[in-house]
Amino acid sequence: MKSLNLKNYIVSLVAGLLAVFSFAPFGVFPLTVLSLAMLFTQWLRAENARTATRIGWAFGLGLFGAGVGWIYIALHDYGEMQFILAFPGTALFVAFLALFPATVGYVQAKLKSPIWVRLALIMPALWVLVEWVRGMIFTGFPWLTFGYSQAAASPLAGYAPVLGVYGVSLLVAVSAGLFALLWQVRWSRQGQIAWAAVAMLWITGVILREVEWTQPQGQPIKVSLAQGNIPQEMKFREESLVGTLETYRKLVQQSDARLIVLPETALPLQRQEVPENYAGLLRDQARKNGGDIIIGAFENDQNQYFNSVFTLGIAPSQSYRKNHLVPLGEFIPLRPVLGWFINEVLNIPMGDLARGGVAQPPLNVAGQKVAVNICYEDAFGEEIIRPLPEATLLVNVSNDAWYGNSHASMQHNQLSQMRALETGRMMLRATNTGVTSIIGRSGRILAMLPQHQEGMLTAEVQGYTGSTPYVRWGNAAVLILLGAMLGVGVAWGRAKK
Repeated sequence: MKSLNLKNYIVSLVAGLLAVFSFAPFGVFPLTVLSLAMLFTQWLRAENARTATRIGWAFGLGLFGAGVGWIYIALHDYGEMQFILAFPGTALFVAFLALFPATVGYVQAKLKSPIWVRLALIMPALWVLVEWVRGMIFTGFPWLTFGYSQAAASPLAGYAPVLGVYGVSLLVAVSAGLFALLWQVRWSRQGQIAWAAVAMLWITGVILREVEWTQPQGQPIKVSLAQGNIPQEMKFREESLVGTLETYRKLVQQSDARLIVLPETALPLQRQEVPENYAGLLRDQARKNGGDIIIGAFENDQNQYFNSVFTLGIAPSQSYRKNHLVPLGEFIPLRPVLGWFINEVLNIPMGDLARGGVAQPPLNVAGQKVAVNICYEDAFGEEIIRPLPEATLLVNVSNDAWYGNSHASMQHNQLSQMRALETGRMMLRATNTGVTSIIGRSGRILAMLPQHQEGMLTAEVQGYTGSTPYVRWGNAAVLILLGAMLGVGVAWGRAKK
């Protein structure tokens, strides 16, 4: 093969950029398939593993640079990190994430097999395996996993209740591999088989979308989701406390819903510091409505601090404490080495929290069993299914004000859309500045408040019971499938030597 020049790396970079437009808020879901097919084609043209690694890294720079560059806003605008540190810090994070597609490029180049085996089996399986690793390593960063791009309009979203987000990613990657194969073989016999395989995968997805994996539980209930729209730079200032409490009191007392949900740390206090007369006002409103209210606040338990929610209303008071914490945002990894970073460089309130328990029961409120997850926890499908099938509703409380007017909030909402698809449950999202939304079990957004506006989103929602296949087996099924694809691909390559 001829040596690749700068043009080929630029093509890979552009392909990575293109993939971002398949995710929310843009939602052009076929672009993920197209961009990955472009990458696979570039890998076929690479003359050695080193070149394939660089191609993968260029793709990753485009994907993560455009896709998660909003990290800079959190570091600089709200974490008060100086530009001289925030910009290179963001760049280094993007460069690190780009190493994951670079790794796929290197490994696939080392596994010598026929072209169709590489495109249909090895490249797709490696791509998804590395996505899964990225979602696990250093507590995980599964943002921009390709399966999310298909929630909720794509036919491939039909596979989510069966194989989860990584299964949907696999179908995206296999489709991309087959299209790349078609570019190589056109209308040969292999090409006809590839066309038939693509059609079968996508038609099966359409059929799976019609399967009702879960069943309604009880009667619909009225819910209200509060969006206080408290600016992040004011949220934890003492002079803003009275105004914040008044905002949420007003929103709560105007609602007649049986279940009211306030965002993550809506009350910027420890639970024990909430004035009793204020808590009484919220409790009285919930009881007047014949239901309960879920409130985000910090908790102090024996000098350990938790990011939590607690309930007030007709049911006994209950709480949920966040288990999956954000490194450097909610806890300090390698404290002796990095403790200074939180204390001296960043300004992040409550930046060293304790973890809640792994197995916390759903909250029994408003006649429903509600599985709460806080902020970034909804990025981990294998964790969201822990309280299922007992839970009838999913609730996410979050504060994405950290990311300003970027597309981070809509990307985050798309994670919740995938969780609804995987579990066959409605997802209710109450956030500080947006996206506050109600998501149906189909993954589609049923109602949503405008971002960066104060408001209350009120609607009737339905609880569901039962288990999707993904609830039963989690990521185990797709990991077995990946192992089988790689095993067959490697064995085929050895047999042809």
